[in-house]
Amino acid sequence: MQAMSLSPSSSSMPPADAASRRAAIALGLSLPGDTVLYLLLPMFADAFGVTLAEAGMLLAANRLVRIAGYGWVARFYARHGDRPTCTLAVVAAAICGLGYATLSGFWALLPLRLLWGLSFAALNLATQALATAEPAGAARRSGRSRAFVAMGPVVALPAGALLAQAAGPRPIFLLLAGCALMALVVARRLPAVPHPVPAAKRKLKWPNALDAWSFMEGFTLDGLFIIGLSFLGKDLLPGGAVVVAGVLLALRYLAEIVLSPVGGHLAERWGAERLLVLLSLATAAALLGFGAGWLWSCAAVIVVLRALQLPLLPPIVAHRHPGPGRVQALAARSVWRDIGAGTGPLVAGLLLPLLPSAWIYGVAALLLALAALACGRGVVPSLAAR
Repeated sequence: MQAMSLSPSSSSMPPADAASRRAAIALGLSLPGDTVLYLLLPMFADAFGVTLAEAGMLLAANRLVRIAGYGWVARFYARHGDRPTCTLAVVAAAICGLGYATLSGFWALLPLRLLWGLSFAALNLATQALATAEPAGAARRSGRSRAFVAMGPVVALPAGALLAQAAGPRPIFLLLAGCALMALVVARRLPAVPHPVPAAKRKLKWPNALDAWSFMEGFTLDGLFIIGLSFLGKDLLPGGAVVVAGVLLALRYLAEIVLSPVGGHLAERWGAERLLVLLSLATAAALLGFGAGWLWSCAAVIVVLRALQLPLLPPIVAHRHPGPGRVQALAARSVWRDIGAGTGPLVAGLLLPLLPSAWIYGVAALLLALAALACGRGVVPSLAAR
């Protein structure tokens, strides 16, 4: 974790780039407590005093609270600006890490998951809003932002797996709480200027194609895939599954460091919408193989495709919602992804012990492909004609 630069020099980079990078580093230092919990909680549920089904609910809780709380977080963020919002968020992340190390039982851990959900919402919104603050170079900044966010988890996941195998699943969270506090260094250097917001609209809207894609992307890649990797991997490699799964999840974030900037560059060249559709269809095919039993090979493919897709959504949203509505539109798309990502662990925790994985991941892959095709009406043909 020390390898991550806490105070990137902004003397030779535009202010928008510097602010985007600092927000990403703050999230990158705060995120490992959550990512390591995703790895360890399903495998060591008994050590945390919960069942596998309760572990799924706990891992979903931080997503579900954001469904209700993202609007409040977006208003707080717009009113107070990046510095105070992110400062509160990283302190809350440190409290959560301390709680994961010391508390047991569903009802003791649940408030920590809810607190982290709101903290992540604030940090994630800040990284997206600052990356897209200027239209020029938004996709490039979004890709580089994802790379900085991934630096913390890529170190913490294998370290957490090795330490869990040697000393149990709790001690790593004390270290990760300290890492979250380190994020205060960059959070205090973020701008404190409020963001403009449009007049509030109370009218309910039906989800559009991009909403459906956001839901399915969260459901499959942030829900079913992560829980399935821990649960199915435990059966395939009962002795060293925690280390293998930890390394593979770390490679997921390493892929973000290497490939998310590539995805941002490709989006600048070919168009983010076109790339989103084609990569999503490839992801659906890899999910079919994952559920059919090619666990590790297809997981590696999914890791690569996910990293390329991550920087695509913010520039798409910013392009479609320029002006004061940008922050709220970014929050709305994050809500739909969180609905999917919150539902995914619940479904995985309930169904993986009962149904063949081929059925579970096959249906999920089909729905993801349909959502991608709905987003791509008129997009994929125009790419083929290039």
